[in-house]
Amino acid sequence: MLSRFSQLDSLLTQCQNYWRIEPFQLSSKDTLPWNDSNNELVEWLEKLSPEQVVAYKADTKSLIHAISLFLPFISELEELIKLPEEKINELQLERGLDTGIPGRKLTQIVSMGTCSLQHHVGDEWLEWCSGKGYLGRILAAKSGEKVTSLEWQNELCISGQQEADTRHLPMEFVQGDAFSPEVELLFKPNQHAVALHACGDLHVQLIRRATEHHLKGITISPCCYHLIRDDLYQPLSEPAKQSTLKFSKSELRIPLQETVTGGERVKKHRELEMSYRLGLDLLLTLETGSKEYVSIPSVKKSELANGFEYFCRWAAEKKGLCLPEVDLEFWCQKGIERFWKMEKISLVQQVFRRPLEIWLALDRALYLEEKGYKVSVSTFCEKSVTPRNILIHGGRI
Repeated sequence: MLSRFSQLDSLLTQCQNYWRIEPFQLSSKDTLPWNDSNNELVEWLEKLSPEQVVAYKADTKSLIHAISLFLPFISELEELIKLPEEKINELQLERGLDTGIPGRKLTQIVSMGTCSLQHHVGDEWLEWCSGKGYLGRILAAKSGEKVTSLEWQNELCISGQQEADTRHLPMEFVQGDAFSPEVELLFKPNQHAVALHACGDLHVQLIRRATEHHLKGITISPCCYHLIRDDLYQPLSEPAKQSTLKFSKSELRIPLQETVTGGERVKKHRELEMSYRLGLDLLLTLETGSKEYVSIPSVKKSELANGFEYFCRWAAEKKGLCLPEVDLEFWCQKGIERFWKMEKISLVQQVFRRPLEIWLALDRALYLEEKGYKVSVSTFCEKSVTPRNILIHGGRI
């Protein structure tokens, strides 16, 4: 893992001018950062049709194959981010055990539960940021061992406890703040801690506390790396601390930009809203001399159908702007053109999503190794179920 991390770190450092970009901001520029250093890439991007852009955004493998002609180091990155798949013997759930769990989420939880059980060490579970305890419910039912489920929202604790009691499961919900000193009392050396998609500092907090208390095992699937309290990412492992890469919150969002939810309607809403925002930004910049981007609040998706003029007047009212008398249809068209330019630029960043996520995952894994755990990094489900499918497991040596 150390060798892989070092190579990945080196490559990401060398080519950071390709991923350390803001497509939204760059879409308003006449030139791109690679005009001189990689003009062939710029020309290729410019020639892409909207249909090709949409196809590449939905198929990263095809994008990698196409863009590697202009970014030859991509093939090396691809080798470094390959992870083994967990060999899962699918659990058969008793009737009613999946009550209240939506479809795709159920697949995630069952896969995570199966992997946790297959890697199980200790004789008790600690479920971190449990929600209603869906994962803990499966672990309690299949192992027969106690599950302590920590959750911040009291109503979720109440709901989860009622369901567990109804099914006579050995679960105890604890309402509490994961960052409070009181949670230290929950940790026991004989526990196996689990966390499915606990966000940012929440899963980092679990890693730190679990290792301090020498828990037998820890199995997590990280998520939302950008939800941190510091302005910059705080590395965990020694190799990551020695890296020259310093990630901002916006850069930590890059791995999260791939989703599998939402159909054509969602995509159309996004295209409309972003085109409107980009068009209004151009209008304000070029017609009123505005020097800074004006942050417009979220708009109801249903109101997008009212058109660009409605959006502009709505935004002006919300932000106290004075709109000049201009041809709004012209600026609407400019917004559409800028949207597709932004989407083309984002294709370059897209091929770095997984490498950046693997870098972050390996930082966590190497930290666990430093703390005396035997660690594996793998995938626990298909990407179509959730792009956040990385599983980090550590068993105390």
